[in-house]
Amino acid sequence: MCVEAPKRFDRIIAILIQLQSKRIIKAQELADRFEVSLRTIYRDIRTLEASGVPISSEAGVGYSIMDGYRLPPVMFTREEAGSFVAAEKLMQKFTDKGLGTYFESAMFKLKSVMKDEDKDWVNAIESQILIEPEEALFNNEVPNALEILFESIAEKKQVHLTYLAQDTETPTHRFIEPVGLFHESNLWYILAYCHLRKDYRQFRTDRIKRIQRTEVLFFKQHNSLDSYLKSNIEKAAVKVRILVDKSILKYIRSGLKYYGFISEKDKGTHVEMSFLPRNIEDGFARWYMMFGDYAKIIEPEDLKDRVKALSKKIADTL
Repeated sequence: MCVEAPKRFDRIIAILIQLQSKRIIKAQELADRFEVSLRTIYRDIRTLEASGVPISSEAGVGYSIMDGYRLPPVMFTREEAGSFVAAEKLMQKFTDKGLGTYFESAMFKLKSVMKDEDKDWVNAIESQILIEPEEALFNNEVPNALEILFESIAEKKQVHLTYLAQDTETPTHRFIEPVGLFHESNLWYILAYCHLRKDYRQFRTDRIKRIQRTEVLFFKQHNSLDSYLKSNIEKAAVKVRILVDKSILKYIRSGLKYYGFISEKDKGTHVEMSFLPRNIEDGFARWYMMFGDYAKIIEPEDLKDRVKALSKKIADTL
């Protein structure tokens, strides 16, 4: 969302770039992005058409631009290029080797159209940004796992996994139909329909021992990733309520969404927080122990028992 409404010329150029970035884009989507009325968007589109840009429209569908029509190379500001530097560092550390290499190649192309002074500006900050994930996100023996999964989702073709599930020593072979990928609690997960289990399952990317493309098309029509995740929480999650000292809140807020946070109530010096966590026994219980001396578990009893058991186990090793 823009902080200031752009001048009309800048907005029209931005609309043209948006049209080139998607196959179809709705007028309402453009109006929301630039914070203007639909009438203004219609007028801007007519201006582009009058200047020779081949735009087609269909009522109820949206606008599209003739395939093959492109602007000359886009010039990036140094601030935009700087944001790509941060993205490159994230790509190198939070995606697999295959996608990281592709992004590095894209960065070279980006730099090739920059002014020399802007190249120097980007190079000056590039070596001073360091990002280190807390966990190993991928098995080094499968350096192109995300690349293959992206292809599978786009082309609707099954992939074959050799997968080592938690608490097992023998990998299993799975044919899966990936629905989507999500990053949670410093780990990457795949949500997919598993033909071995005949149901939807989550797979951690660091437990993939081997991944192979196939030419077998999806058997099922899948809903959005978000709809499945919400459904899983509603069906499987147990509600958790904890009472937290306000003095500790600023230190835990950044992680709330990873543990199924849904609401909070002010209780004077404390805040009552409600959650629907996916993994109470390990994920939530261990997170709670980080600040447990400033909090109290209201429910469920199983969480209290799990925290007590973990605390005793730690005490026994001291």
